Amino acid sequence: MIRSPLRAGLALACALSLSACGGGDGDVFIGGNVSGVTKAGLVLTNNDGDDLAVEPNSTSFFFATRVETDAGYNVKVKSVPPNVDGIGNCVVSGGSGKAVFNITTVQVFCNIRTHKLSGNIIGLGSATGLELVNGSDRQTIAPTGADPQTFNMAPVTEDLAYGVTILRQPAGRNCAVENGTGNMREADIGNVVVRCTQ
Repeated sequence: MIRSPLRAGLALACALSLSACGGGDGDVFIGGNVSGVTKAGLVLTNNDGDDLAVEPNSTSFFFATRVETDAGYNVKVKSVPPNVDGIGNCVVSGGSGKAVFNITTVQVFCNIRTHKLSGNIIGLGSATGLELVNGSDRQTIAPTGADPQTFNMAPVTEDLAYGVTILRQPAGRNCAVENGTGNMREADIGNVVVRCTQ
């Protein structure tokens, strides 16, 4: 009971001097959603002074420092992860305005670098009907008569997994995929092999 007035006095002192107690910011939180961040390195800044490092695979963010009610906010990208080509590829929408209430609508989207995924088909000959897939990417292969014959799948986002498989066998051939799975690195993948036999 003797300590209660002391505690109340300390609380009052903190209320009168928020900065000394670690809370000298305003009333309104600034934040929103983020996508396309798979590596560390994305740093956002608000009003060119409050920086926030966004963790990999985050879906939302809030700046630790609040702003005063009716004050302006202006969220920008300060730096990007190593798998994003420049600040222009992390786009902020709804990033500025007046903070009348808590802001949760800032959107940040990072466009991650992509790389080519390709390979060679051996033994296809003139057989038609071969279809290859990688996720939602579907490629119908028209025979060119070359052996080996090159093919290209849609580009794959850096760091994501890929898996080239056969959706449909060509007429009169039995084909199998070699080197068809992995994670996209920092360079193109061109060693996928589709080997066909009669």
